[in-house]
Amino acid sequence: MENLHSYLNRIPQKPLENYKTSWFWRVFPSGMRRRWWLFRLADIIAKNWPVFSAKQGLLVVRMDGIGDMVLFKQSLEHYASTFKVQKKQITILGCKSWESVADKIFGNYKIINIDEHAFARNFFYRFKVSVRVRKLNPKISVCDSYFRRTLMADSLVWVSRAKRTVVSRPFISERTRPEFTYYLSQFTEIIDTGPYPEHETTRHYRFLSLVSNITLPVEKTSIFWDANTPFFLEKPYVVINPGSNEYGRRWPIEKYSLLSKTLVSCGYRVVVIGITSEATKEKEKMFETSGVINLIGKTSLPDLMGILQNASGVISNDTGPAHLSIALNTPTVVIIGGGHFGSFVPYPKKTTPQNTRFVYQKMDCYHCFWNCHLRKTKLDSFPCIEGITNQLVWNACKEVLPRLN
Repeated sequence: MENLHSYLNRIPQKPLENYKTSWFWRVFPSGMRRRWWLFRLADIIAKNWPVFSAKQGLLVVRMDGIGDMVLFKQSLEHYASTFKVQKKQITILGCKSWESVADKIFGNYKIINIDEHAFARNFFYRFKVSVRVRKLNPKISVCDSYFRRTLMADSLVWVSRAKRTVVSRPFISERTRPEFTYYLSQFTEIIDTGPYPEHETTRHYRFLSLVSNITLPVEKTSIFWDANTPFFLEKPYVVINPGSNEYGRRWPIEKYSLLSKTLVSCGYRVVVIGITSEATKEKEKMFETSGVINLIGKTSLPDLMGILQNASGVISNDTGPAHLSIALNTPTVVIIGGGHFGSFVPYPKKTTPQNTRFVYQKMDCYHCFWNCHLRKTKLDSFPCIEGITNQLVWNACKEVLPRLN
C-alpha cells in the first residue's frame, strides 16, 4: 500500500473544484431521478425546520448493512480524538437491520436506527426521520462510506444542517453524478480516500488520517459479544449460511448440502442459518440429514451472534454473518465472487485473521459491479461463484476447522 504520509500530502483537503455549482443549478438541477424530485419538498422543509438549541456533538451517518457496520466499527474508536469530541457526544445514525445489537456493540455512543427501506420509499416516514435528524442540530456531520446511496446518506448529512460536513468522495456513476454533485457541492470537506478498488477498512482509516493529519494504522475487525450457546446446540458444531440478499452471490444450495453431509461424517453437527425470507421447502429438503439443524428464519440477530461466537467454524456466502463471524474471531470460510472484488472481500492480508479464508475462482470479468451478463436468470448464482468447487471450499475448511487440520 502507498505510504500514507505521501498520500496525505497528495490528496486535496478542500472540496474538489468539479463539485462547485451555481445557485441556479441547485434550485433547478438537471439529470435528477424522479425519486429525488418526489422527496425534495420533504427534505427542504426538514432542513429548514426551526431549531433553537446550540449546535453540539457529532453525527455519524451509517446507512449500511450488517457487514458494512462490522467493517466500520473498529475505526469508530478514533472518531472522538479525530473530531475533538467526547464519545457521549457522538450519535450514530444506522440501519434497522442491526438495531437489536447496536446498544451492545456501540455501548458508549448514542444510537438511532431507522428503517432505511422506508426512508427511501415513504414520503411521510422520510419527513419524520429528517426532522428528527435536523433536531439533533449537530455541530459536525460525517459520512465516510465509499459505496453509498445518495438519497439516503448524503441527504441525511445535508438535512442535519451541521456547521461542518465531512464526507468521503464516493464512487460515482453517470446515473448518480447529478445527485452527488448537488450534495457534494454544499458540503464543507470532501475527503478523497483513493481510487477503486480499495478495501473499506483501509478507506475508513485513511479517511480519519486525512482529516486529522495523523497516520492511523488499519486494525483488524473485532466485536466483543458475551453470549452462551443456545441450550439445544451441542458442541462441536459448524454453521453454514447459504443465503444472501442477492441470489447471484449464493453458492449453489446443492453444494452446501453436500458440504454439510461431509462435515457430519467428520463428527460435526451442522447448523444452517438464514433470514425468514430464505426459508424454502427446497432448503428444508436439502438439509434433512441426521446431524443437521435447520434454523433458517428461527433466530434473532442477538441469538445468531451467540451461535456464531460459539461455533467451531462458519462457512458462508459474502454477506453480513460472514463479517460478524470474522469479527467474533470464529474460524470462517467465505465464498466470494468478483463483483467488486477487494472492496469488501477479501480482506487485506494484514487484517485477515489466521483462522479466516476467502475462497474464489478468478474470472476475466471480475469488477462487473454485479452487472453480470453471463447468468441466465436473476435467480441463478453468478458464474464466478457457481464455478467454485466443493474441493476448493473443503481445502479451506481443512485449514481452519479444528478437527480437520
